Amino acid sequence: MKLDILAITAHPDDVELGCAGTLLAQMALGKKVGIVDLTRGELGTRGTPEGRIQEAADAAGILGISVRENVGIADGFFANDEAHQKAVIPFIRKYQPDIVITNAFDDRHPDHARGGKLVSDSCFYSGLRMIETFDSEGNKQESWRPRLVFHIIQDRYIKPDFVVNITDFHNQKVQAIRAFKSQFFNADYDENSKEPQSYISSPEFLNFIIARAQEMGHAIGVKYGEGFTTTRMLGVQDLSSFI
Repeated sequence: MKLDILAITAHPDDVELGCAGTLLAQMALGKKVGIVDLTRGELGTRGTPEGRIQEAADAAGILGISVRENVGIADGFFANDEAHQKAVIPFIRKYQPDIVITNAFDDRHPDHARGGKLVSDSCFYSGLRMIETFDSEGNKQESWRPRLVFHIIQDRYIKPDFVVNITDFHNQKVQAIRAFKSQFFNADYDENSKEPQSYISSPEFLNFIIARAQEMGHAIGVKYGEGFTTTRMLGVQDLSSFI
């Protein structure tokens, strides 16, 4: 299945926090999108790897995304090296996206910056035909290089290169975030769990995510937005594309 947009990020829930509204907006325009999580988030303070996989599936259901896979590399201990690039490249070649969205280049969590660079470099190497990869059935894959790679903005503020209007989809985005009950504030989960609180499990963190969307939206004159950065100069033919 060829996709128009593939979001590849370090942890289950990175996509929901950083670009779920954008994916929804693009699907509303008829684009085909998918998600690939690099790890199962097994080093997280709360939850279990199995539980987070289920939460990721629940979130995908809320978003209406049928394609969600997990590379299965080690949370926290992956590197931007040949072995990990060759683990990511098969997913890029499988779905042949025109656009890849990935983690921020700089952030509080070191996995985010490392994941963003890993995915960005993998997108380049995916276009080299001399690098051989194989699909799940053992068939050799064709080379494929996405046209664009965009980086989400996560915990640390980064001035965006562009902002997407997600006003019509913000509530659905928040619902998808809340599907990760073990990670973000959920009174019912906390009542039945003895797990410690974490930086992201407080009510204030989700309020911050909503405030960030309001801040990004305010910058372009709408209610809610999601910001992105890119290392490549963007160009348009139709000036009305900026509206």
